[in-house]
Amino acid sequence: MARKFLYFIALMIVALLGLMLVLRIWADDLTELAFVPEARFAPQPRLAGNAYERPEMWISRPGLPAGRDPARWLPQGYSALRAASDEAPLDAAVFFVHPTSFLEKQRWNAPLDEAVSRGRAALFVQGMASPFNRSADLWAPRYRQATVGAFLTDGPQAAEAIELAYGDVLQAFDHFLAHVAPDKPVVLAGHSQGAFHLRRLIRDRVAGKPLARRIAVAYVVGWPVSREHDLPAMGLPACTAADQPGCVMSWISFAEPADNAMLLKNFARRPGLDGKPIGAGGFICTNPLTGGGAPGAGAEADLGTLVPDVAAKTGKLVPRMVPARCGNDGILSIGSPPDLGPYVLPGNNYHLYDMVLFWANLRADAARRVAAWRRPE
Repeated sequence: MARKFLYFIALMIVALLGLMLVLRIWADDLTELAFVPEARFAPQPRLAGNAYERPEMWISRPGLPAGRDPARWLPQGYSALRAASDEAPLDAAVFFVHPTSFLEKQRWNAPLDEAVSRGRAALFVQGMASPFNRSADLWAPRYRQATVGAFLTDGPQAAEAIELAYGDVLQAFDHFLAHVAPDKPVVLAGHSQGAFHLRRLIRDRVAGKPLARRIAVAYVVGWPVSREHDLPAMGLPACTAADQPGCVMSWISFAEPADNAMLLKNFARRPGLDGKPIGAGGFICTNPLTGGGAPGAGAEADLGTLVPDVAAKTGKLVPRMVPARCGNDGILSIGSPPDLGPYVLPGNNYHLYDMVLFWANLRADAARRVAAWRRPE
């Protein structure tokens, strides 16, 4: 009987190893099968020219009632942070583009009134845009975001879905610019799909234009920015010092041991802003603990990681929780896996936590760069 049990255990181990091998070899195909829509892309008209005049087209914007603006939220532990740093208002206009919150495969783009994706988007804005809520001029638009599967295939329908989403973001940004003071500095921020669109927006609306002089900082987080194929087209340098204005901060977070081979492979085949594949390396990595200056910093530099409680839609700040070091592959290592909840992706990929890992440091970083922008040359 004992021998049969051992045979059973051995068979289970072999089966598990086989499954792991299948997942590793055919991971791209299985992921595509799970998330890429089978429906045909349905072209949709451009939003009405005055669409973003309507308050309901914004998750966050000036004038929304406090209870309807998730970006105005502050975590438990913020009071101690404020007492220690003597915070002042952030005199800048902030434009934030939220990450993908639509995971369905029945259609390529999220309807603006789809309840589940709206709820997720509000939660993302609460956690990721709240570091910038020292500004009274904080804007985060709704847009017909591409479903997550659009970023897992190179098909033409995916490109059309992404184009539709970008058109909405661009329209929202033009409205934002028309409604903020023309001499006010601008902070740009986006995560994942939001960062993907933000790269292109910077190329199309900032690079080589008068607006470039107003950019205090651009946080393009959770999507790689290629030093060779993106940055020149964006017209802004990577941040190399904590008090440098007019630059780009970008990182992709992994804990150790990191298995990022599949991620790098998927990014490598995508075109940069110059139309050429970005390749498997050469991403900029700017350390949010040091402001892009030093490649590494210990956990003592962490002013406060936001540890979320997703079920309760809240969270608390925990200082000195994570270190951060930029590797030669352009990936940001955060050391041993911190316990932030159940949404860590395979390979110790902390993609969903890229910004909340550094909540308090982001808050301080934005204020520092706006102050540097305002200093006379």
